Amino acid sequence: MKYNRILAVLVLSCVAAWASACTNFIVGKNASADGSVMCSYNADDYGMFTGLCHYAAETHAKGEMRRIIDYDTHECHGEIPEAAVTYNVIGNINEYQVSIGETTFGGREELVDSTGIIDYGSLMYLGLQRAKTAREAIQVMTSLVEQYGYNSEGETFTICDPNEAWIMEMIGKGPGRTGAVWVAIRIPDNAICAHANQSRITTFDLKDKKNVMYSKDVIKFAREQGFFSGKDKDFSFNAAYAAPDFSGRRYCEARVWSFFNHFSTEMNRYLPYAMGVEKDAEPMPLWIVPNRKVSLQDMEACMRDHYEGTPFSLDNDLGGGIWQMPYRPTPLSYQVDGKKYFNERPTSTQQTGFSYIAQLRGWLPRQVGGIIWFGNDDGNMVAYTPVYCCATRQPVCYNTPGADAVTFNDQNAFWVCNWVSNMVYPRYSQMFPSLQAVRDSLDQSYFKEIPNVDKRAGELLLTSEKDAVEYLTAYSCKKGDEMIARWRQLAIYLIVKYNDMAVKPETNGKFDRTPEGLGAKVKRTGFPESTARMLIKQTGDKFAVPEEK
Repeated sequence: MKYNRILAVLVLSCVAAWASACTNFIVGKNASADGSVMCSYNADDYGMFTGLCHYAAETHAKGEMRRIIDYDTHECHGEIPEAAVTYNVIGNINEYQVSIGETTFGGREELVDSTGIIDYGSLMYLGLQRAKTAREAIQVMTSLVEQYGYNSEGETFTICDPNEAWIMEMIGKGPGRTGAVWVAIRIPDNAICAHANQSRITTFDLKDKKNVMYSKDVIKFAREQGFFSGKDKDFSFNAAYAAPDFSGRRYCEARVWSFFNHFSTEMNRYLPYAMGVEKDAEPMPLWIVPNRKVSLQDMEACMRDHYEGTPFSLDNDLGGGIWQMPYRPTPLSYQVDGKKYFNERPTSTQQTGFSYIAQLRGWLPRQVGGIIWFGNDDGNMVAYTPVYCCATRQPVCYNTPGADAVTFNDQNAFWVCNWVSNMVYPRYSQMFPSLQAVRDSLDQSYFKEIPNVDKRAGELLLTSEKDAVEYLTAYSCKKGDEMIARWRQLAIYLIVKYNDMAVKPETNGKFDRTPEGLGAKVKRTGFPESTARMLIKQTGDKFAVPEEK
């Protein structure tokens, strides 16, 4: 991969604020409604601008080198030899339906090796470019780190293919010590798993070679550093390298709890742990078997979750503003009169740069089976558009020339979607239903189209792989184009409909007018009842209208 192409890839940054950053959900093939393996990723950071990256499939001459450009800082850490063959990668999925995501757990700061060449972000894309299966990706990633060093904090990786789902945790060995310690565990096919910026692997079966992989020194190194002194069978990765504290549980593990809670009636037993208050509370398992099959629609709903209906709910307090938005300003913690307080941190958050769900369908040809459902903002505020794993170019809205973190562009999904969401956030209960209607309509249209697209692509594959790939690429780009066009319409509709905190009436999708052609009289909604009650509770009779005598 040439250096200028690497620089062209718009990337995210999760390390700088790891305690509040990304979220991954994982679904085994026998736990899903359609038999696919699914995994998801909310890539979150403050002020992050990013799009949908693409690495073309290539062959490389012997001796050709790859410059490693840091995922976060864009600094060059060094060079490694290119692989003879690299595979097509679109976003976080490759042409063989391998998908890799991450969340940063940080862990022991002294174990970061600033002299290492490979950072966690580069490691993901190297794995995607060089592996045809999840197991192969684990081998590629760990061998690269062993040879060239790991230049990042502790990381949890989701690594999936159409047959297997894995979670791998990795942390460095400190300055000047090449390599990393790591553990990878296969998630059972009938189970679901999640991670959200807190190391989740505890004890593991050292003898289960089929479902567990680990660095040969993962326990030995912990002993040498004084992180562990018990028997090997009792070794816990997170206890040694990233023990959960209050923030790791309340800000991070609570998101895992909420995901599991959608598919289990037994999660109340783990509330004391997720709440972060009881020090010795029973920790959550690494995975659970869901009480029903998980659909793609379920995954979208979970990526849009704000703890609704749970003890973590963000309903009905002053932090939500007049129209009760389920979002809170950052940073997560703040002080009042010397006492520290915090905001809840749900899965759906305003600082999401991109969100996706990878759907890996092993019963279809590999070019057709993998879809990354992608959105360029908070998952709650976007329609996830389908991008097939074989796509050889990005939709323009996800890779817009000239757009960046400080340059608005109305052809760019990040900016148009943020334009809409930032209108909606402060007037959430009033305006969100309008956004939701458009979002869900687009989602449903995609779900309806996909079977026919799959069928047509399969027919084309019988005669020409090139034609099939171009058909799926063009379809993926078309859906992006249609989405952003519809979202621009939505932006204009919202400013007209809800201008000046009033609501313009409409009939059959058209704004009402008087017989004389003027805009119909607006509706002035006033405070929602819950907000009015909070205001009166705070102000008493200050704003009470005097009774006439």
